[in-house]
Amino acid sequence: MAFRLSALAEILTRYQMTCEIVGDEKREISSVATLEDAGPTEISFLSNAKYEKALATTRAGAVIVSREQEVPPHLTILRTADPYAAVMAVMVHIHGYRAHPKTGIDPRAVIDPTAKIGENASILHGVTIAADVAIGKNAVIYPGVFVGPRCRIGDDCILYPNVVLYDDCILGHRVTIHAGSVIGEDGLGYAPVGEKWHKIPQVGIVEIGDDVEIGSNCSIDRATLGRTVIASGTKFSNLIAIGHGSKIGENCMFVAQVGIAGSVNVGRHVTMAGKVGVAGHLTIGDNAQIAALAGVMNDIPPGTKVAGQPAIPIKEAMRSISLMQRLPEMTRQIKALEIQVAALQKLLESQSTTP
Repeated sequence: MAFRLSALAEILTRYQMTCEIVGDEKREISSVATLEDAGPTEISFLSNAKYEKALATTRAGAVIVSREQEVPPHLTILRTADPYAAVMAVMVHIHGYRAHPKTGIDPRAVIDPTAKIGENASILHGVTIAADVAIGKNAVIYPGVFVGPRCRIGDDCILYPNVVLYDDCILGHRVTIHAGSVIGEDGLGYAPVGEKWHKIPQVGIVEIGDDVEIGSNCSIDRATLGRTVIASGTKFSNLIAIGHGSKIGENCMFVAQVGIAGSVNVGRHVTMAGKVGVAGHLTIGDNAQIAALAGVMNDIPPGTKVAGQPAIPIKEAMRSISLMQRLPEMTRQIKALEIQVAALQKLLESQSTTP
């Protein structure tokens, strides 16, 4: 299905985005593509200056750009304050989200008779639902999912293949968990007695708020006591590990391979890039940003940007990296200076012994 560019501009107003079309507003658009791949019936976007050169060669029928962006005169463009947000809205309108099966309850699913299943749920073959589980309306549960005893799952949740929910986990509304993730496994709780480690019962739970999306192969430990919490609106990429008793605030964004130790308190709207590691019992303030590969060993104040191992304010980290890059040159200079000093010392010694 094709949409006129003017109609797509109208869609943006529903998201409270104002825009301006420069060029053919009647141009028909059928899909969204990258600047490199787009053809005459596709729309693309530029939100990163790194790809600006592609504007000169793109074959896109239209391009979404910022209000200030300079473009070649032949392009039809849609100017807006935030091209990335705008292309999101356009993609939703043109492509929509993944369609899920609406099959009802497959007879090959194993569902305990005490479980309560909401209306319009789709539970596929190979699913196991244990005793005293409650599942809300419109749930989609893919093959291989295990839902443990006494779990509570809200409305409109999606559990992809082989997701495992241990006993007593709580999921809010509109939670999506991708394939292979495990929620509520035992945390790393052991007491040292002599040279042996004795397991501490993990009797807490995991609670996940509304509108949370968890990527594939993530692990969220249940609390030793109390709750491990993932608050509403937070989004995880793949391979995220959350330690027992940690609390992640609202609207956080964790990129792949982030690891959070136990009893960490993360504030609202915190961003952690790939492979960030956070030591236990720390507090990360609201709106903090932590760069990739950072090792967080101390509390991070609200609004702070950090990088490095151990993580320090990002400007200090950049200076340290700059110095590291100069180390070979500085080593050569020091060696040259050592040679000069040795020569001067030898000269001084020879002069001091001259009668």
